[in-house]
Amino acid sequence: MNKNLNSLGIDKKPSDTTVVVAMSGGVDSSTVAGMMKKEGYNVIGITLKLYDDNKEASKSKQCCSGQDIMDAKRVAHKLGIEHKILYYQDKFKQGVIDNFVDSYLKGETPIPCVQCNQTVKFKDLFEVAKDLKADALVTGHYVKSITENKTTNMYRAIDENRDQSYFLFNTTREQLDYLRFPLGGMLKNKTREIAKDLELNVADKPDSQDICFVPSGDYASVIQKFRPDSFQKGNIKNLQGEVVGVHDGIINFTIGQRKGIRVSHKDPLYVIKINSDKNEIIVGPKDKLGKTEIELKDVNLLADKNDLNQNVLVKVRSTGSLLEAKVNLINNNSAKVNLVIPEDGISPGQACVFYSKDQYGHKLLGGGWIKE
Repeated sequence: MNKNLNSLGIDKKPSDTTVVVAMSGGVDSSTVAGMMKKEGYNVIGITLKLYDDNKEASKSKQCCSGQDIMDAKRVAHKLGIEHKILYYQDKFKQGVIDNFVDSYLKGETPIPCVQCNQTVKFKDLFEVAKDLKADALVTGHYVKSITENKTTNMYRAIDENRDQSYFLFNTTREQLDYLRFPLGGMLKNKTREIAKDLELNVADKPDSQDICFVPSGDYASVIQKFRPDSFQKGNIKNLQGEVVGVHDGIINFTIGQRKGIRVSHKDPLYVIKINSDKNEIIVGPKDKLGKTEIELKDVNLLADKNDLNQNVLVKVRSTGSLLEAKVNLINNNSAKVNLVIPEDGISPGQACVFYSKDQYGHKLLGGGWIKE
């Protein structure tokens, strides 16, 4: 390894290196900004205003609210770094919120955090950082990045409970070579310790838990706001095609759901399928939930295609376990995944993310959106 490389793997002294830090106002990104400043880098903090939050939203545990922007500004002032706010509400509405609503209306279970990373956070912020002649875009995501021979690969974080690699599967190769993730090698309590040592006002701030534009996790209220005509009654059918109940709108259901079906049966019933074309919910027993075959669309690969011929592990939901699988690319952007052991509750709209294991840990190979 080149001894002249700085802590970000760049062949420059920190004092000659400019970095843009994406500052959400939370403890993670604030700590990263502080770490970069302390190491002697030229730091520019950028905070994105993504949506127009109301008073109710700003009290909930979300990211990117008005309170967060004020917190980011205070941290930047404390650290003595330049700070910019970019107003991306329109881009966020088009790229993330509209997609989220459309996906739910198709009977899918969307992941807006992936769309947000894919669009405004990495695509637009990437371009802004380049325009500022920055050497790297640095974020507080919990993923490891290892740079060898000027190529960067992404790995699951050491703190697997915090690992965010699932949400970053759509990162492009160009973005990945420019991005840096200093928190991937540490535990969350270490991050808070550093924030306290730096005397940052956000050191004890709770983590954001809700999707930023979904106050208190109430998805239905968001869809009601943007598409009030989408709550249409329809049939609930069993696997034999018999009508066993009526629902108030398919957006109230996700694959694998048990509560809220309101159909009496001697055995517990689960949502097996959502048919948006017919506005129907299909229910059945738990043993019908397990699936071994998954069809993917819009596949993004960060590794060589040959890496998929080895032992591949996949994740089919952000909180799920790593599952043994065989991935077959059908063409450049679709794939079929065969799981070794059936998995319950696989839902269209979620991502299926690929990993392999090597000496550095679990390497992110890419992934795709679950179609079927």
